[in-house]
Amino acid sequence: MPLYAMLLPTIAYFLIFTYYPLAHAVVISMQQFNLIGHRPFVGMRNFLAVLADPNFWSSFRNTLVLGTGILVIGFVAPILIALSLNEVMQGWLKRSLQMIIYLPHLFSWVVVGGLWIQLLAPDGGLVNAVLWALGIPPVQFMSDPQLARWVIILVSVWKDMGFNCIIYLAAIVGINPALYESARVDGAHRWHEIIYITIPSLARTMQVVALLSIMGLLRLFDQIYVMRNAVIEPQVNVLMTYVYDQGFQQMNIGQATASALLILTVTLFLTLFTRRLIRYDTV
Repeated sequence: MPLYAMLLPTIAYFLIFTYYPLAHAVVISMQQFNLIGHRPFVGMRNFLAVLADPNFWSSFRNTLVLGTGILVIGFVAPILIALSLNEVMQGWLKRSLQMIIYLPHLFSWVVVGGLWIQLLAPDGGLVNAVLWALGIPPVQFMSDPQLARWVIILVSVWKDMGFNCIIYLAAIVGINPALYESARVDGAHRWHEIIYITIPSLARTMQVVALLSIMGLLRLFDQIYVMRNAVIEPQVNVLMTYVYDQGFQQMNIGQATASALLILTVTLFLTLFTRRLIRYDTV
């Protein structure tokens, strides 16, 4: 009984800060919400308004494009970096490289986004200065919608790659050394060890990282909010910026809440589908 009593603070925390706000959001989504005064019940009208809004669907498409790019590249890159770092024999060099790769994850998107906007600026930006020195005319990275999409994808991967890389390195350290010793006795080369021992042993870790990445697929916000501008907004606005614009720019709280609940519902089904697809519960 004392052990169950110790769970009460945790249960209270989730009830107060997670489930109560969620239940309240359901109520708000069915109201014509006003900060002051009467809040009439409108039923499913806010949900229907969201589904009929072309901006919602364009934001949905942008989310899929940007999210899929970040998901795919951000899944493969940390594995390759972790396998490469594992081959570094000097301990001090390996620790230094790990710190350098992980460092961007510690900074907020305000810092990272502002840094890359300055680096890619057409006038005075370091990247365009190098291109100019090579005889290449300046590139409008953040004015061309297609280039801007790639910039946001690659910068997002660059920022969070170190975190997943550390997870994979920790999993590699946990692999039984006897497997490698047996492989060497059988005449396996280092490449064979990576293909037939290291990568299969990372399968469970890959499942966890994939599931966490899928759960965040529709929740892109910080990088878009910081790096977007008026020229590229139609091509980079995502679902969470749609919620922000509806709720805080237009003060349409009911419709913003309804769209947030739709995103939550889609994320839930996407997560459940991914669990079944990758057989998360069977390995």
